[in-house]
Amino acid sequence: QVQLVESGGGLVQAGGSLRLSCAASGLVFRLADITWYRQAPGKERELVASVISGGNSNYADSVKGRFTVSRDNAKNTVSLQMNSLKPEDTGVYYCKTRWNGNEHWGQGTQVTVSS
Repeated sequence: QVQLVESGGGLVQAGGSLRLSCAASGLVFRLADITWYRQAPGKERELVASVISGGNSNYADSVKGRFTVSRDNAKNTVSLQMNSLKPEDTGVYYCKTRWNGNEHWGQGTQVTVSS
């Protein structure tokens, strides 16, 4: 059974940093593409960043230059380093993967950036 567990969220002032982690189990992690999404109150869920099995990454324009996604295949973990945080980065952050034709989501971790 595939499980994704996010951690590392919290409350931070604008300009600060947070590091989120997504721990995965129940799959061959090194073969899995992992994507981070976020959902702000009253808004639709949006893609933030992704890292594919080969290690290449992609970012939403709104976070380029501020966020960095990385993976540690030895620890079955993907991290999202978030710097220069803005109030508009506030939301619940989720990681997601697709495995054996099914989508799997974590429970999310709350990030709140105060102005």
